[in-house]
Amino acid sequence: MLIDLHTHTYPISDDSFLSPGQLIDQAKLMGLDGICITDHDRFWMQRDIDELSQKHDFLVLPGCEITTEEGHLLVYGLQEYVFGMHKASFVKDLVDKAGGAIVFAHPYRRNYRPELAFSLEDYRTMIKKTCMNKAFSISDGIEVSNGRGSSGENTFSKDAARLFMMRGTGASDAHSIVDVGTYATEFERDIVTLDDLINELKFGYYRPYSLRRISQSA
Repeated sequence: MLIDLHTHTYPISDDSFLSPGQLIDQAKLMGLDGICITDHDRFWMQRDIDELSQKHDFLVLPGCEITTEEGHLLVYGLQEYVFGMHKASFVKDLVDKAGGAIVFAHPYRRNYRPELAFSLEDYRTMIKKTCMNKAFSISDGIEVSNGRGSSGENTFSKDAARLFMMRGTGASDAHSIVDVGTYATEFERDIVTLDDLINELKFGYYRPYSLRRISQSA
């Protein structure tokens, strides 16, 4: 089952050019089985998510991309933004109490420097420095394939996740129509509800999946 775990819609995410309807229609066209709408530091009401899902006959689940001092966290299972979420440890406490899940989004941000990637010693130093970030230790998974990231950036994320022996996810991080259908996460078991998704992120089997090869061969 293919689900895009990281997408953004306008106007809740003011840097997105996608309406919820456009996002869903394009996701269906690209062969996805579902999406999570994870707008920046804002939470969708469950009833609004349910209305979207029913209207489009498509699996839509709520999440949020929380901006913390340690990086951006994709959270699933929370319902509102509260003061203190700028700290990753605070977000972790809330998610644990709610029985939710966390994925560390695009860990290459503020860490990967392409000019240093040609030196094995410098590259290893970048990886080690990145892995000191506490966002790794509090997350259930690491976003290792991001549709807006370069090949080098995504490889860097995969190498960092490998050091922690953590499972990786894939997502488009869609802000525009061309972003949709780049990467997704493939789950072995069917997901119907948010609780299903959280359970699979914490205990199930999944892997990043590239849809680019599908669109290129079409």
